[in-house]
This record gives sequence, C-alpha cells and structure tokens, in this order.
Amino acid sequence: MTFITLVRHGQTDWNLDRRIQGSTDIPLNETGRGHARDAAELLAGTTHHAIYVSPLVRAHETAQIIAGAIGLAQPELVSDLREREFGEAEGMLVADYIDRYGDWHADVPRAESFDQVAARALAALDVISLASRRRSAPTAESVIVVAHGGVIRALLDHASGGTMPPAGVPLANGSVHRFEAAPGILRLLETVTV
Repeated sequence: MTFITLVRHGQTDWNLDRRIQGSTDIPLNETGRGHARDAAELLAGTTHHAIYVSPLVRAHETAQIIAGAIGLAQPELVSDLREREFGEAEGMLVADYIDRYGDWHADVPRAESFDQVAARALAALDVISLASRRRSAPTAESVIVVAHGGVIRALLDHASGGTMPPAGVPLANGSVHRFEAAPGILRLLETVTV
C-alpha cells in the first residue's frame, strides 16, 4: 500500500480571474507561492519519500517549493497528472463556460471528457504506487503528488463513488487530499484546505 497526498497547485492569475486554464501553461502568482508554502508547512510534520508532479509550470513550481521546504529530492514529472484538456473552452471565464455548456461533464469540442481524465490520472497513480512498492516493500511509502483541480476532482469522484466533491464547489488552491493506494485501489483518507 502507498499513501498518496495529492496537493492542488497554488493560485495563478487565471484562478483569480475564474478563468479555465486546462493545459494552458500559466505560472503561479505571489498568492499561489504562499499557498505552496502553506501546504509545505502542513506536510512538514509527516514523513514523505518522494514527490511527483504534473509537467505544467503552476504545479511544478508548487512541487519545487514543497520539496525544498521539507527536504525532498526534485519532483519527478508525470505527464498523465496534467490538467484536463478543455479544448475550445480553454481561457473561458467559468461563468461563461457554465452558461454555454451547463456543467463540467459537458461534451466540449476538442476537450477531454471527465472520464478520460479520471482514467489517465488513476493509471498515473497506479504507476506511482507500483514504483513506491518496489522501493520500499514490504513497508508502506508516503508520496506527495502535485496536480490540478480537474485531476484531483476526478480522483475524489472516483474514490467517493461520485459523492465528492459537491457539484459547483471548487477545490481550494493548495488543498491537500490524502489517499491510500495500490494498483486498482484508491481510498480517500482525509481532505484539508490550507
């Protein structure tokens, strides 16, 4: 079993504007760097063996801040942790998206479906869990994974059987979600907003 702590990246200017980022590579703002430091402070009291991250700059910078603060090696990039591709909705204001498409499960041209995001994120966690088990078998390993709201939302939805998070409730930047994982298994343990 591997303990996985999922952290949502810190705030960007597009988050502040309530604009859909998707795969658009937007950096953290100063508030976002503060979110990363706050998450690091929360994580500092526990043992972690590695840190994995989406290749997008907002997640990568968050992971670097956390790794530096708690003494982990540089984050390992995992492509399948990247945010949902929103197709023609990239860059839209959230309010305009909801007016046009209705909900986050809508079929948006050239966008990934919610189910596609969940499938690739679960596959990425399976790879991370297998790597962790090879390094530390037979003991459990604890890793940090820095990703995005859409990815974490899909994983929470999967682990909770569709009950979390509530529709329309955004995940806070810098929020921390702890899971227990093994290939094919994902169980939510705790959610903390920093």
